[in-house]
Amino acid sequence: MNEITQFKYEEIKRREIDMQDTLSNKALLKATVIAVFIAGLALVSFILPAEYNIDPTGIGAKLGLTALANPKAAAVDSGADTIDVPKSIQAADIIEIIVPAGRGLEFKFAMEKFKKMEYQWQTDGAAIFFDLHGEPEGDTTGYYESYAIATLADMQGSFTTPFAGVHGWYWKNKSDQAVVIKLTVNGEYTIVGLKK
Repeated sequence: MNEITQFKYEEIKRREIDMQDTLSNKALLKATVIAVFIAGLALVSFILPAEYNIDPTGIGAKLGLTALANPKAAAVDSGADTIDVPKSIQAADIIEIIVPAGRGLEFKFAMEKFKKMEYQWQTDGAAIFFDLHGEPEGDTTGYYESYAIATLADMQGSFTTPFAGVHGWYWKNKSDQAVVIKLTVNGEYTIVGLKK
C-alpha cells in the first residue's frame, strides 16, 4: 500500500471507532420514552395542581401545590384575616348622575385586581372637570391612583384595574347650574354608588 491509501484506510478505521460511541436507534428511542414519561409525571404531579388546581394523583394537595392555583381559598383555609370583598360580576348599567352647581361628587365601583371596565359618559351639554381614579382596598392613608384627569363634556374608553379596591369618577361642577351625567358601564364590577 502506498502512503495515501494507508492514510485513507487509517482515517476510515478512526471514523468507525468514533461512530461506535454514538447511540443506536433503539437507545435513542428508549431515552425519548423515558424523558416523555418523566415529563408526563411532572405535568400530572406538579404543574396541573399548581397552575390549574387539577390534581388527579393527590400529590399536589399533599405538597400544597393546589394552594398556588387558588390563593384566595388558601387564605381562607389557613384562617388568615381576610377582607370580605364583594365578588365582581359581569354587568352592564346605565346610570344618571346629577352634579349640583358648584359642587363635586364621586361615583364608585368595587372591582377586583385586573378586571376591565368599558365606559362612556356624557353631560347634558356643559364640560365638567373629572378625575377617573382608584383607591386600593384596605388603604387608610388616602392614597389614590388617577387614570385620567380633564375637563370634558363626554368621554369613552376602558381601563383595567391595577389593584383591588374602589374605582370611579370624581366630577366637579364649576358652573352655576346642575349638570346631568349619563354614565354607561360594562365590565366586572359591583356598584358602590355615590361616595360620601
